[in-house]
Amino acid sequence: MFKKTVLSAALATATLVPFAQAQAADYTIDTEGQHAFVQFKISHLGFSYILGSFEEFSGGFSYDPENPDASSANVEVDVTSLTTNHAERDKHIKSEDFLDAGEYPTATFTSTGFEPTGENEGVLTGDLTLHGETNEIEMPVTLLGEGEDPWGNYRAGFEGTTTLTLADYGIDMSSFPEPMHELELYVTFEGIRQ
Repeated sequence: MFKKTVLSAALATATLVPFAQAQAADYTIDTEGQHAFVQFKISHLGFSYILGSFEEFSGGFSYDPENPDASSANVEVDVTSLTTNHAERDKHIKSEDFLDAGEYPTATFTSTGFEPTGENEGVLTGDLTLHGETNEIEMPVTLLGEGEDPWGNYRAGFEGTTTLTLADYGIDMSSFPEPMHELELYVTFEGIRQ
């Protein structure tokens, strides 16, 4: 749900999946062009789903195709930018009952490793800090594509998804049905090579 974790999270994938380039490169996630998203899905009482996103985040990654293990990624998410397209619900989610965005306005992800699992695919590992709690997460990630864009930049795009257990981050969901105890985090983004 968060971090955007998460968010990004897919970030590091870029860093770590080997590509056919001669040197390590640094990428900045293209949030200005709205080519990056940190989204989440959580059950609503077991009847349907609430979909939401974090509108403000930033980050970058670097990778060395010769030594993917030395690559790195980081993302910082503004928890207060959460939206589910319902103002009262957003206010409640950001309240002390759940995310407590006033006390914990930022979520961060820092990669710690990457393991390739196939062509342009792998599992990204890193530390996700949310609601004042830090846990190691694993996120399967996929390289969607890379190359020159029409404006003379070089881009690489990725996506990844993982499931977060909210109690691991000190978010008490015990009074809600079990399907609401977990949240699916999805990230997709383009990075611009610097």
